[in-house]
Amino acid sequence: MSAPLSKELREQYKIKSIPIRQNDEVLVVRGSKKGSEGKISSVYRLKFSIQLEKLQKEKSNGASVPINIHPSKVVITKLHLDKDRKALIQRKGGNAE
Repeated sequence: MSAPLSKELREQYKIKSIPIRQNDEVLVVRGSKKGSEGKISSVYRLKFSIQLEKLQKEKSNGASVPINIHPSKVVITKLHLDKDRKALIQRKGGNAE
């Protein structure tokens, strides 16, 4: 499940997209929640969706549930980097300083 990088990150790392992960920060660019941004709280691989910390819907009984968003509808604005992620960027031909 990959998502495109923002223009700044695209110039910095020299790659267009990367698999999405928990703790990445994203901006929703399509759909009814366009313009919302936040940190990814979970990646739901079975439903092919992601959930953001701040995007929730109120149910009729007052409980709040997270909204599922398809990863192609978001743009990654900040990467959560560790040694495995840096190695992935290197393999893809980018430069991970």
